[in-house]
Amino acid sequence: MINSLDRRRFFVGLAGMASAIALGGAGKPAKRFEVELTEAEWRKRLTADQFAVLRKHKTEYPGSSPLNREKRAGIFACAGCALPLFSAKTKFESGTGWPSFYQPLKNAIGTTVDRSLMMVRTEVHCRRCGGHLGHVFEDGPPPTGLRYCMNGDAMKFLPAGRA
Repeated sequence: MINSLDRRRFFVGLAGMASAIALGGAGKPAKRFEVELTEAEWRKRLTADQFAVLRKHKTEYPGSSPLNREKRAGIFACAGCALPLFSAKTKFESGTGWPSFYQPLKNAIGTTVDRSLMMVRTEVHCRRCGGHLGHVFEDGPPPTGLRYCMNGDAMKFLPAGRA
């Protein structure tokens, strides 16, 4: 049987853990990016879904993006700043419901440690504007063994010849 002191310690510990997760990187200086806009400017530039993903780190529903089914030659670029991110040549069907790639273009992305959802993952963001793109996992195909699992709302597709 749990006494009231043990119960109190449990809830204080739980509250502390929730605070640590919520604050995440609090106290760290924000990284500067080449493209920096105010929240109002981002909202004007992006659709509501793009804003939620790129600026608020949300995740679209699996299977909801038309880019998941995109098979043409071309480039996947950041929906926030148009930086080319992935070649269609590196796209593969991961079965996850999100557009997946095994390799980004050179100097296209950055990564940070994501400690949300009580786990540690590697977040992928646009190198130029800092927009949240998705996460990278170590269960992808050769030659890299990586799976860049991206939100379609974070990108736009530029068909070959127009990229």
